[in-house]
Amino acid sequence: MSPEYPFEIRPLSVEEGGGYLIQFPDLQGCISDGETPEEAVHNGMAALEGWLETRQELGLPIPVPYSAQNEPVKLVARLPRTLHSQLTAQARQEGVSLNTLLIMLLAQNSARASA
Repeated sequence: MSPEYPFEIRPLSVEEGGGYLIQFPDLQGCISDGETPEEAVHNGMAALEGWLETRQELGLPIPVPYSAQNEPVKLVARLPRTLHSQLTAQARQEGVSLNTLLIMLLAQNSARASA
């Protein structure tokens, strides 16, 4: 089974021929299109298969999917009620969501640890 590569779909303008374009950011030149998003995905999967097969036939390395590593991940954490209350109050005071505050605090701490 091949690794899952992230893809992007965007509508094509009338000047570009209409429909939808699908491209795989990790695989230079691996693109396709279709009249509908569903058709673009279907055609894109065929293009992906062909792209990977051609690389293999030519003895070229198959890239590892890197774009997916930058996608946000969901983190679920249990907090003591008092800590949750303190963080909620701080978020409210700073005018941000609790999620945004936690991301900011984690990023600041990570930057300090890296320094």
